[in-house]
Amino acid sequence: MNKFRFTIVAAFAVVFTMAVSAQDVTTAAQGQTTQTKITGEDLLGIKSGADPKKALPSYAGKTRKKGRPVVFTIGDSTMKNGKDDGSNKQWGWGHFFGDYFDSTKVSVENHALGGRSSRTFISEGLWDKVLAAVQPGDYVLIQFGHNDAGPYNTGRARASLPGNGDKDTTVIMEATGKPAVVNSFGWYMRKYARDVKAKKAIPILLSHIPRNMFTTKDSVAVIRNNQGLGKWTKEAAAMEKVLYLDANKIIADKLDKMGKDSIQALYWGDHTHTSKSGAVLNARTIAEGIRDLKGCKLKKALKKKF
Repeated sequence: MNKFRFTIVAAFAVVFTMAVSAQDVTTAAQGQTTQTKITGEDLLGIKSGADPKKALPSYAGKTRKKGRPVVFTIGDSTMKNGKDDGSNKQWGWGHFFGDYFDSTKVSVENHALGGRSSRTFISEGLWDKVLAAVQPGDYVLIQFGHNDAGPYNTGRARASLPGNGDKDTTVIMEATGKPAVVNSFGWYMRKYARDVKAKKAIPILLSHIPRNMFTTKDSVAVIRNNQGLGKWTKEAAAMEKVLYLDANKIIADKLDKMGKDSIQALYWGDHTHTSKSGAVLNARTIAEGIRDLKGCKLKKALKKKF
């Protein structure tokens, strides 16, 4: 029986790998040009501050001031990297996002955590801590996808099923020997949206930021994630009738105009994690996206000039 169950899990993993966008493939033939050593979140581990027992966001909502909404951000290391102090020369865009808002109108709190997927941000209790602090009129920006591939029950065991379906699967976790239910990526994204709406707050789903990868070896066009995970994020937003910001596209559009040499300075250590300049560019671009997002009242809290 166990052998049959693991066969099914393996089959799902194959399907997921085929379904995700080309952005999630890391072969040199598809345009990986960075020459820096790939470290990855696996090598950051607890040293990066990614231990959930130490990093659970106990301060959620602490910046709230009477009459002012809080803007919460949740996601992975592309939003909040390591200890959020640049000690590993990598930064997440969430660290700088608040710089573009008028602090007399809102406060901004970054509750992302490196290495987390749409699934493990929930299963490790991170989401419960944030959600408990959400109040009517708040905003929650939700960006996942970089860590939603891979094994379901071995190693870091953080993958979600492909698509937006409601069907789930049960796996036996290698670390505990206990069963765990795995849902689709879209299901988790829809859950975040539903949970926020239930608090009478406003969720905004974001496609995950682009990697330092190009459509071909000689191309200057950055790979988009408008298929696979990016597509499922957009679909989840439509299904829940909530705001969607294609952060991947608007950032990649900027990168295309910069050229490969300039892009290299925006990443550090690998093709995914940004340097300080890359994180600032992403934060600014996402703030611009909020300003241009139809039906998003959060734009009123942005600084007039930036």
